[in-house]
Amino acid sequence: MHPARRFHVTDPAVLRQRVLDHPFAVISAVSDGQPVAAHAPVLPSGGGGPLSLRFHFSVANPVTKALLAGSPALAVFTGPHAYVSPDWYGIDDQVPTWNYISVEAAGPVTRLDDAAMRQLIDDLSDHFESGLAPKPIWKTAKMTPARLEALYRGLVAFELRPERFEGIAKLNQDKPASARAGVIDALDATENGVALAAEMRKMDS
Repeated sequence: MHPARRFHVTDPAVLRQRVLDHPFAVISAVSDGQPVAAHAPVLPSGGGGPLSLRFHFSVANPVTKALLAGSPALAVFTGPHAYVSPDWYGIDDQVPTWNYISVEAAGPVTRLDDAAMRQLIDDLSDHFESGLAPKPIWKTAKMTPARLEALYRGLVAFELRPERFEGIAKLNQDKPASARAGVIDALDATENGVALAAEMRKMDS
């Protein structure tokens, strides 16, 4: 987590939305004194209650072993990010930097039971398939039962209840408005910078 408080984001609603917008997280844990990490799509709980984050790994994943042994987890979600050239500021004596949005969730993890694991698989497919409309949503019911059961046996699902849930929006808040405008214009002209430029505009609006 970046130490500069001006970049910190603590609003739970904003953080939850950023998890939804960028759900493919790096989840890290500790196994035998060593850090381990793996990627997984993560679904936050519905609104209104305490936040929980659900995800799954294969049985053979080293992170699975660590979590089953009681390690807490850290999930890191990375949003839009891009290199920023000092030439874009229009002011002297600047250095290159990297602008980005991220969210961190850390806390204890519990294993979901079999029914909850199956529900998670259905919820994941429903959530991500809905973004592919008008394609009909893929359902696990399309699979042969024996094949589906074999796949289920290879999965372990977890729920993370964050004790720390915070984020970073490092979007040149420490620069004058004219400098931020120069960065926005320059990012808009790059293939990978458009999404970050849009986030910077939201902050300045």
